[in-house]
Amino acid sequence: MQSDSPDLVALLGSRICHDLISPLGAIGNGVELLMMSGAAAGPEIALISESVTNANARIRFFRIAFGAAGDEQRVARTEIRSILEDMTRGGRLIVDWQAAGDPPRPEVKAALLALQCIETALPYGGRVKVDAENGSWRLVAKAERLNIDETLWSGLEGLSVGTDIAPAHVQFALLPLELARLGRTISVETAPGRIAIGF
Repeated sequence: MQSDSPDLVALLGSRICHDLISPLGAIGNGVELLMMSGAAAGPEIALISESVTNANARIRFFRIAFGAAGDEQRVARTEIRSILEDMTRGGRLIVDWQAAGDPPRPEVKAALLALQCIETALPYGGRVKVDAENGSWRLVAKAERLNIDETLWSGLEGLSVGTDIAPAHVQFALLPLELARLGRTISVETAPGRIAIGF
């Protein structure tokens, strides 16, 4: 594929997320109106509200991680932190986004794909710190128990992930492609209770 060819996967991701954001927002607004009017209250409405907030955050996350990313676009730090807080609220995973400023969207896209890779190694939860300095990114995860699929992780550093990759692991195939577009190389470090990705 030529380098100037459109990234159809990213364009498809952008389209799907764009089309889903509006109806999710409408559902959220409807739930808020019900709660304000007092017409509905209780754990059922609270559960719906939490689920809509989480779904909306995931769509916003996917829009950046899987969508088109222009070289001149930037993502506000407040937006990233808001997405991550809404996604992880009440869960076992904590993401500490320390990258300063409003980074370029292509770099944030790569960072979120890397975060998804790390998340697969933390089935029991853990803490991930995301930092960037002078354009160099580093994600460090710590957890009592890690579950690392060597086949998937070896693919990040140049070995083929394979064509039979599961949908839940598509980030392992996409991250090397995004880093190639950025002209970056990836480093992966593992130790007991710790895993890190740098690029």
